[in-house]
Parts: sequence; structure tokens; C-alpha cells
Amino acid sequence: MEFQHSRPRRHSIECGGPPRWAVGQTGCVTWDFDVVVIGAGLSGIDAGYHLQTQCPDKTYTILEARSAMGGTWDLFRYPGIRSDSDLYTFGFPFKPWRDEMSLADGPAIKRYIEDTAAEFGIDRHIQFDSKVIAADFDTHTSTWTITLADDRTITANFLYSCAGYYDYDQGYLPDFAGMADFQGTIVHPQFWPEDLDYRGKRVVVIGSGATAVTLIPAMAPDTAHITMLQRSPTWISPLPRTDPVADFTRGHLPERAAHRLIRAKNIGLSTAFYRYARQFPKSAAKLLRGMAVKQLRDEHLVDEHFSPSYNVWDQRVCVAPDGDLFQTITSGKADVVTARIDRFVPEGIRLVSGEVLPADIIITATGLQLLLNGGVEPTVDGSSVDLPEQFVLLGAMITGLPNFAIAVGYTNASWTLRADLTSRLVCKVLRWMGQQSYTWVVPESRAPLTPRPLLDMQSGYIQRAAGAFPRQGPKAPWRMRQNYMLDAVTTLRTDLGKYLRGGRNTVSTTTP
Repeated sequence: MEFQHSRPRRHSIECGGPPRWAVGQTGCVTWDFDVVVIGAGLSGIDAGYHLQTQCPDKTYTILEARSAMGGTWDLFRYPGIRSDSDLYTFGFPFKPWRDEMSLADGPAIKRYIEDTAAEFGIDRHIQFDSKVIAADFDTHTSTWTITLADDRTITANFLYSCAGYYDYDQGYLPDFAGMADFQGTIVHPQFWPEDLDYRGKRVVVIGSGATAVTLIPAMAPDTAHITMLQRSPTWISPLPRTDPVADFTRGHLPERAAHRLIRAKNIGLSTAFYRYARQFPKSAAKLLRGMAVKQLRDEHLVDEHFSPSYNVWDQRVCVAPDGDLFQTITSGKADVVTARIDRFVPEGIRLVSGEVLPADIIITATGLQLLLNGGVEPTVDGSSVDLPEQFVLLGAMITGLPNFAIAVGYTNASWTLRADLTSRLVCKVLRWMGQQSYTWVVPESRAPLTPRPLLDMQSGYIQRAAGAFPRQGPKAPWRMRQNYMLDAVTTLRTDLGKYLRGGRNTVSTTTP
């Protein structure tokens, strides 16, 4: 099916055709689409590719709340916006990354997403300006009814949420005292003003996460001075912006073979470092500290501002391409202050120590808010499902929600690795449903599960939202392992019949 307009077509299909079940005078059910995907970012485009290649008999559409595809890479426009993950693993496995930059900037990633969608015809299935506000599953007809903000409704048999877990409408902002007293400009990176002029200005960036680490070197050349004000240090790893091994490989092998080899190499290295850091935390900390000392040539500076109290990978490790943050500090264009804020004052920020950091612009890079499913709270037969009491199967399907899956990426590796695996799993589930003549399936555990947080990291943005997310169990397939190599081998080999309860709707149907 080619989708080229903003409103869904009602498909006219014969009862008993390939698996679209039917409600009506003849006892059949039709849906607008077999599958509805929410979100046209990396995960949504990946989902579209797999649906049309692995389930060509299924109709699908992608509902995108914004007027452009790209998700995070369309939303965030602050200076220097880039990926912390290499694009050989952050990109799609079916679309080789051709840019020379391994750690790419936001505009390049957005172009890559758009080019991929156009090349494979996925863009023809996207409905823009289609914000989902409600979704209800009717167990009588095995139908999801999806309600949009413009009062349209779309029906589907299967709902796949690829909306990520960030709140696009608001970031996290602590309640700093005296913000109204500040006489300069306050900016949150999530809503960067296109006309912000910071040339020759004194800038203070509050935060030390990936956004702050990106902003400082990008803005420094044009500011009078820029300061990173952090409450506590973050682990930062300097990595090459380009990958000479990848360049060599691409120069000597066919494109797809080179892409697979580079991808495998990077997956192996990142997995090995994560395992090393978790097993030998003191050694990993010593390694990263040594890298920072080599860059800054000042052990006291590193111990004060770049040696966190937590273990490596208790929180996500930030990346400084070519050590750009450290170079900016050594140049004198930027500095780092580790202290607590007392309040904002007219001329800047006063610290608990009494020192005032003068500023013309304050950037609150204080983090993100997490919001599952873009804020949509799925219901079943009109009744709410208590998501924090549910469990996630194979990192994708949720107990209590029939015919539903969600793409949740890794926290210790490229998001797309896990999202791509989930899309392939969704296709396997859809094919299995057809083989079993099921119109609905729902995850169920045969034994009680001991709950664990779904995102098991100490990062503030994760801890703040932990109580709103479904949970994981103690072991696979109910455990979300942070190990792509292991997941890639086991996930698609899981016996779905052991963990999915399925059946037909209660309306009379004619099966294929």
C-alpha cells in the first residue's frame, strides 16, 4: 500500500482475506490498518522498513505528531546537537552510514532518516500533524481505536509505539529560587530560540550531562566566556570524531559488507567496555580519569570536576568527540564550576558559597522529562491499565495490553540496536498470530515475577520517572538485558507460545 495523503483510507477487503478480521453484517471485521506505528523518528522509520519487508501482507501507517520526521533529531535545535553513539550502530542496519563522521551532528542524522524513509518508500506511509491522544483496545473485535488531537479516529489490529520516552512538550527544570529576578535571558535547550544571539555574551550552562557537554564547545568560540556549572561531576570519555578503521574498511570492501563489519566491531567494543566497567569499576574509573588528565594536563582539575563519586555506567557516560570539551577548557574560553546554587540574582547566579557567577544568558541544561508513549495511556475496553504494575516481555510487549508493543532502546549502547530488534520481534509476532489464526495476543507469565525497574540506572531523569513505567522481571525473557549481542542471539528464537496467550475475537470470523 502507498499512503500519500493526510487522512486514512478505509480499506475495502473481503471477509476471510489475509488476516484482517471483520465486524459487520457478514460477520467480518475490517480495520483502517493492520498496524499503526506511533512516531516517525529512528524507531518508527525502522518499524516501517521491517513491516513492509517482513510482513508485506500487512497494511500500516505511521502517525507523527510533528510536521516533520526525525523525532528527537527534529525537535532539538541547540548548537552542536549530535549523537553520543557512533552512527554505524545508531543508524539502520539496512541503510549503511556513508558520512565520514562517526559521531554525527543532528542535521546529518535528520537527513539520514529522511533519505532512508524516501529510499524505501516509508515516507508515503507517514501521516504528519497526527498527535495521538487516546488508544483503546476492544477485546470483542480485537480492534485498537486511536483518537487523534484533530478528532479523527483510526482503527488497527496492532499498535506499536515508537514515540520514545521523552516528553516533547516540556523538559526538566528545577525550581530555582529567584529566576524572575535575573535580568538576562534564560533558555532551556529543548526549546532553543532561533534568534538567540550569544556572540560576546557571558554564558552559564547549568548541568553536566550530554547536552551541556555538547553545548560548551559549540558555543565557546562566539561567547565572551562560558561556564559549565555542575552540582556533581559526570564521567566523560574523549572519542575520535571519525573512525579510521571504518574508513579503511569502507575503502577495501563492498559497502554493505563494510557496514556489517564496522557495525559488528563497534557493537563488540561498546559491549566489552560496558562489561569491563561493571565488573571492574575501579579500573574503568582509573582509565577515564587518566584520559581526562591527559587532555587537561591538570590532575587537581580532573579530581575536582571530572571524577564522579558513582561508578562508570551507573549513569550514562558522556562523549567528547576529539576531546572538544577538554580542549575548550584548556583554551581558556570555558571553565567548570562544581557547586550548589543558592539562587538566581539580577546579574547571574549566586552559589551557596556566596560567589556570584555573572551571566548575560543562563542555559538550563538540567535534563529531560520521561513520558511513555508520548503521554498516551492505553485502555482496554474503556478501562485504564495500571502500567507500573505490568511487566515487559522481551523488552517490547506489556502484560495487560493485547496486540501492543513499545520500542525502548538500550541505555548503555545505541538506541537503534534495541529498537531494530524490537521491530523484527513485532513482525515475528504478527506472522505467528497469522499462523495460529489469532486475532489477539497478550503476554502472561506462568509464575509470579519479582519486579525490577525497567530502566535500571541512577541517572536523575530515569529515577524521577521510574514509578510511571512498567517493570521488568528478574531474568529473561522478562528482563531487559543491556547486551545486544546476547539479545540478538536469543530474542527472535524465543518460543512465543510459552509467553503469549492468544485467541480470536468473540465476533464470528472467517479465517484464512
